[in-house]
Amino acid sequence: MIRHFATATATVAAVFASMPAAGQAQAPARSVTITVDARKAVGALPPSWRFFGADEPNYATMKDGRKLLVELGKLKHGEVFFRAHNLLSSGDGTPAFKWGSTNAYREGGDGKPIYDWTIVDNIIDTYLARGVRPYLQIGFMPEALSSAPKGTPYQHLWRPGFAYNLIATGWTYPPTSYDKWADLIYQWTRHNVEKYGRDEVNRWYFEVWNEPDSKFYWQASPDEFNKLHDFAVHAVRRALPSARVGGPDVATADGFMDGFLRHVTSERNYATGEIGTPTDFLSFHAKGSPRFVDGHVRMGIATHLRNVDNGFTKIADFTALASKPIVIGESDPEGCAACPGPQNAYRNGTMYSSYTAASFARIWDLAAKRRVNLDGILSWSFEFEDQPWFAGYRQLSTNGVDLPVLNVFRLFAQLGPERIAATSDAQVSLDAIVKDGVRGEADVGTLATRTTDGRVAVLMWHYHDDDVAGPDAAIQLTIANAKGRAAKLWRVDRDHANSFAAWQRMGSPQSPDAKQYAELEAASAMQPEEVAPATAPRGGRRFAVTLPRQGVALLVLDAQ
Repeated sequence: MIRHFATATATVAAVFASMPAAGQAQAPARSVTITVDARKAVGALPPSWRFFGADEPNYATMKDGRKLLVELGKLKHGEVFFRAHNLLSSGDGTPAFKWGSTNAYREGGDGKPIYDWTIVDNIIDTYLARGVRPYLQIGFMPEALSSAPKGTPYQHLWRPGFAYNLIATGWTYPPTSYDKWADLIYQWTRHNVEKYGRDEVNRWYFEVWNEPDSKFYWQASPDEFNKLHDFAVHAVRRALPSARVGGPDVATADGFMDGFLRHVTSERNYATGEIGTPTDFLSFHAKGSPRFVDGHVRMGIATHLRNVDNGFTKIADFTALASKPIVIGESDPEGCAACPGPQNAYRNGTMYSSYTAASFARIWDLAAKRRVNLDGILSWSFEFEDQPWFAGYRQLSTNGVDLPVLNVFRLFAQLGPERIAATSDAQVSLDAIVKDGVRGEADVGTLATRTTDGRVAVLMWHYHDDDVAGPDAAIQLTIANAKGRAAKLWRVDRDHANSFAAWQRMGSPQSPDAKQYAELEAASAMQPEEVAPATAPRGGRRFAVTLPRQGVALLVLDAQ
């Protein structure tokens, strides 16, 4: 989904807006009290963060793509999922912005199908070898099957700066033959089962297309999409009856979603003639809406969270599907990952990482409030191969060097499955942040868990919608009913685990030499600090933590 910033003039100075100028006095720290009760469980915390995706599937097999997939696989080996567009698009596998191809399907002179799984197998092999599994998006339409009007170009030539509607070319159309479409999906699924094994493929997610409610991705009616979906799901299940199938990965959970939910539960299936369509999970997208204000970016976390809440509410109100797992198939601060520039420079630094911590925490809270089964929160962010350093793409690394946001996912990976009681006297309430975002005092929030081996993991963030300088938070953290004697503190902020800040200190080189590259890699890594707890009442432990504006930290206290 695409939502552009307002067209205010952006300047490179905005990149530095969140840092105090040389010699500028830092405002006095804000006192914050955080209290955790290690004995008070408040529910499960699913590892919903373990989903990622990208438009460009072929980047996965390139040097920096392979390197980044290793890091994603390390987060939770075998339980990280990757969703990619263009897995069935026609072409030779050469990537481009918002494009990719595998040439899985073409036709001979007699009109008979010719299947070639070489490129798509290489992509999936690359995932699996690094501990990542497919969230397998079935799309887009192969050129030989596209019903696009004669003369419509098949591959778009979009690049950053072009009008977004230029991406909507021949791959966005329904098939000329639904029988051939279904057989393509059947043959692909059967091939995957034969190559990877039934048990492996049963762990994947299968969904059809992307954002069929958007004219940028689908050039037909909602009913025609339901038909496309039915034939694809039936074909997957013919090859693998136990496959996990769902959808519809709409841009917004609006009227299109209503029609889809009705169709899969109570309308006639286009492929089978029976009532309903197998549905193992439901998916929709939710994005924020940043804009430029007085020369700096102001994030739109409230819009993002309202979109999430709307999707949860819609599914919860639909009785037949209310308990189904939900994957927010794209969940991001804004819409266009491939749109760089100074107006998107916040993605390079700690604004993006603190937004990620604050937004994921609230999405977990919204899921609990609506009593829905939240399975995944998919970050549409990967990497862009061989592009300028820190160009402002929404990505997890730049030229193979990790950005601060990736470290927040490493913090998430250390959280446990059981949530425990935690409060902060400076945390913006759920209702307030959904309604208005964070426009007054900063949001200094917390989320705490118990790990499977009995440790207490406390996540803390210091977030504000406006990317401007602000006072540190001087946090007094008390963990009641815990007697651990050692703790580690992990930081992602202006001074820690921040390759962007290190690159700026170097003079922002666009061709770092080998020594500089190694320095950037080292600067991107989190270095845990050993912290000694003080004794607190109720047999607890107390810590003092200073957290800069847009910083994130995780304190892990050993089991008693």
